[in-house]
Amino acid sequence: MITYVAIFLAALAFAIGATPVAKKVAVVVGVVDKPGPRKLHTKAMPMLGGVAIYAASILAVVIFSDHQYVSQLVGILIGATVVSFLGVWDDRWGLRPVLKLIGQVAAAAVIVMSGIQVEFLRNPLLNAVVTVLWIVGITNAMNLLDNMDGLSGGVAAVAAGFFFLLAAGSGQFLVASLAAATVGACLGFLRYNFNPATIFMGDTGSLFLGFLLSVIAIKLRFANLDLITWTVPVLVLGVPIFDTTLVVVSRLRRGLNPLSTPGKDHVSHRLVYLGLTQREAVMALYLTCGALGMTAMFISKASVIEAAMIDTLVVVGAIAALVKLEQIAVPPPTQDTGGMRVAYKEDSDAG
Repeated sequence: MITYVAIFLAALAFAIGATPVAKKVAVVVGVVDKPGPRKLHTKAMPMLGGVAIYAASILAVVIFSDHQYVSQLVGILIGATVVSFLGVWDDRWGLRPVLKLIGQVAAAAVIVMSGIQVEFLRNPLLNAVVTVLWIVGITNAMNLLDNMDGLSGGVAAVAAGFFFLLAAGSGQFLVASLAAATVGACLGFLRYNFNPATIFMGDTGSLFLGFLLSVIAIKLRFANLDLITWTVPVLVLGVPIFDTTLVVVSRLRRGLNPLSTPGKDHVSHRLVYLGLTQREAVMALYLTCGALGMTAMFISKASVIEAAMIDTLVVVGAIAALVKLEQIAVPPPTQDTGGMRVAYKEDSDAG
């Protein structure tokens, strides 16, 4: 536990110290989100906050982690570095979605080759395919979730916190270490990113967090049956999964490209349209993530019948929420939001 605390505090301190540096560097090298007709911030916003998150997480784990896990840790660091580099490139120069997708698949393949993959299927090839799909899916889900000040970083911190509790309680040192570092780095960054934000994490941060959380979820092991526990990571990451599902369903219904069309039609935006302030919308999603995390912890030790009943209730509730939220009118992609003064980052939804 002392090591976990050291990792958390180190990541927290690194992020608090590195984020202002990243802000200055972003301005100098031009990695900024400039104001525009569809953007509500009135000055250029630095977008290299993700570099601070990446550096804080990696340094904390490398310094304090047990060297017996070095082989798997190297694979994780290589994959995380690849997706972070893709994010930096996209934030500075732009990157075609297909190239970003190819890079994410390559990073996921590194994880599989390092021996980290799902194991609930009985076919090694199917396990590898599902692993790649999961990593790429969650990586992009966190990227899409980065659409409002403090949202992606806060949800990542809450999810990583539950992953830490699940891993530390069963003696999974590497998983718990990665989760503790993620919590610390996200909280340190949120000091500057919570509304009103002074810096954005950019694709660098959202892709890195999505990738790392997806890998942490895969490495979690449980004493309970796979039939029960496979839903645990899905629940912990339920907020980004639900948000992506809502966006895809809504845009397909409106005849839009679900992933490459920018728009203010995410869960957070729709909560604002219902009358919440930006902070209230973000906090509501934090609480939702926490409730799903507690549900996941219960299911990790539940019986088959208990798990089936709870999972069914969650699915029914999610479908009802999706139908309700999808009915809320949202502005077309080419239309500004007019007089609605909400301070959130324009999302590119480019994957």
